[in-house]
Amino acid sequence: MKLNELRDNPGAAKKRMRVGRGPGSGKGKTAGRGIKGQKSRSGVAINGYEGGQMPLYQRLPKRGFNKPNRKKFAVLNLGILAKYIEAGKIDAGKPITEDVLVEAGVVRRKLDGVRVLAKGDFGTKVTLEVTGASKSAVEAVEKAGGSLQVKTPAAAD
Repeated sequence: MKLNELRDNPGAAKKRMRVGRGPGSGKGKTAGRGIKGQKSRSGVAINGYEGGQMPLYQRLPKRGFNKPNRKKFAVLNLGILAKYIEAGKIDAGKPITEDVLVEAGVVRRKLDGVRVLAKGDFGTKVTLEVTGASKSAVEAVEKAGGSLQVKTPAAAD
């Protein structure tokens, strides 16, 4: 087989129809859009419109509720914190606050605070000061000989 003998499977690549290219093409003049009306014009988007019938998205009942003032926490797993301590990006001897975590790049931003979860292995003695933590995360840090203080989040300005 040579490079010039390579061919796609018959019918695998269909050429697109070029509309508006003269009467001989079969798709000339109005380019298959018919005459006049909203859909013959350019820049038309009528998704979800059902010809005056109540659209499906309005026929279905509303469900759920999104709390407008909910808190969004930056999540920190203990396994990732352990990696940063081993790499020397965080000093385990000093207290680890949320600002230290942001500075080291462990979390991108504090949001409404940092919440620590117990995913991963952790065996370093540290003092953590964060906004929230799961019970298992507190136990894991105390088992390693450290302490985890949960402070209440500051009132939003």
